[in-house]
Amino acid sequence: MIMVLEFDYENKGRNWMGKKNVVSIEDRIPTLKQERKKKANRRLIFYLSLFFILIAVIVYLQSPLSDIKTINASGNSIVEESKVIDISGIQTGTNIWTVDKTDAREKLQENPVIQEAEVNRDLPWTVDIKVTEVNFVGSVKRDNEQIPISGNGKLLQDTDQTSIGGNVPFLIDFTEEDHLQQMAKELGELPAAILNLISEIHWQPTDNNQDKITLFMNDGYTVDSTIRHFADNMRVYPSIVQQLESASDEGIIHIGEGVYFEKFDSEHNAEISDNNSDNST
Repeated sequence: MIMVLEFDYENKGRNWMGKKNVVSIEDRIPTLKQERKKKANRRLIFYLSLFFILIAVIVYLQSPLSDIKTINASGNSIVEESKVIDISGIQTGTNIWTVDKTDAREKLQENPVIQEAEVNRDLPWTVDIKVTEVNFVGSVKRDNEQIPISGNGKLLQDTDQTSIGGNVPFLIDFTEEDHLQQMAKELGELPAAILNLISEIHWQPTDNNQDKITLFMNDGYTVDSTIRHFADNMRVYPSIVQQLESASDEGIIHIGEGVYFEKFDSEHNAEISDNNSDNST
């Protein structure tokens, strides 16, 4: 037996469609338009902002706002700030973006006093110059002038720089360049705290010791030593001074093969003082 089943496709399909939320294209058009309008507005704002930023940059570059108003120099203690700026060739009133940092750095490093130089822009209108100077350890009297000498034994006699800052010793009676350079190298290895205590260094060679030197210290003591291993030997100086009662116990501190203090009488003291004053003039 065959049973025929009837199905109302039309009504069933209609009921199924009625259970889903169907949004027509006509209903979605306003929402799509609003979203597109928002995107267009955001894009417009972005391009306008970019445009005005470019305009501001162009105005800044072409106006006096980008001219250099301040030039700072740091790291210098020997060369005056005005001279550092003058050597660099950078001038106020020029456009900050026209500054050739490489050229300015090379000009500065041509100066024998300046070891390294760095030039940077500090927007909107400032240029910073930072220099590292050569380590000068003393000065030598030549032709009635005190010529600075560096830690490598180089004399600064080819420039206008004839004085240096800080407490560095005067090197006196160094008539031979080899001994002068060796003395300068030893001073370059000496801690700054000890170097600043030295007022004068006199080269006083003997037949037995060509490296013999006498030091007159800023704290009142006199030191007998040698150029050879001077930097290593002088490191004990602060501890020796602490063991002495006072600088009024005048005498000579021997620092070399051995370390000891030799107190001298008033007659010897007068002779040393007279020699010191004669050498200083």
